[in-house]
Amino acid sequence: MLTIVGLWRWRGNALARRSDRREAWLSLWAAVLMAVGVPLVGWAAQEATHDAMLRTAHEQQRDRQRTWATAQHVIVRPPLDSETETSAGQQPNRNQVTARWAGPDGSSHTGTLVLRRPVKPGSRFLVWTDRHGRLTSRPMSARGASSHALLAGLGSAALTAAVLEAGRRAAIRLALRRRYARWDEEWGRIGPDWGRTGNSS
Repeated sequence: MLTIVGLWRWRGNALARRSDRREAWLSLWAAVLMAVGVPLVGWAAQEATHDAMLRTAHEQQRDRQRTWATAQHVIVRPPLDSETETSAGQQPNRNQVTARWAGPDGSSHTGTLVLRRPVKPGSRFLVWTDRHGRLTSRPMSARGASSHALLAGLGSAALTAAVLEAGRRAAIRLALRRRYARWDEEWGRIGPDWGRTGNSS
């Protein structure tokens, strides 16, 4: 709005220089691009990311399953930050568990993972495995895919706005340098005769 007011102020003003109008138009176009282009970029990035994340979530949900594992060996380790306490008290210990489980094809697998809850050798618990029977993380949900897509859209919009603002500032800085250079040239030409009577300046 300030840019539009500035343009209207320079309209028909005999003191307005070409550089003043260029700077005003540059600011106006930057404002228009920010108002229109930034939301469009954010929306497009969110839609593209959402489709990709949904495909990933569906693939993970199809390829990953919960499998019963049997603890073979348990090593109790202290919390990562033993000095930090939660509102409920001391943080729980970490249980490094070596477990055995069966893959989708019936083959036996062995691996090590860390659990927060206490586990004893011989006890059973559920783990996530892929189609090859290897340990993996929980599959992404549709809600998680939407959250990631929203963050991607917001990040793209913020990055676009930052690039536009940086470009506008760089262009105005360049215009100011050119203006100051012209002022120096003019002052170098008329400065020695400034204030003298009878001169032609």
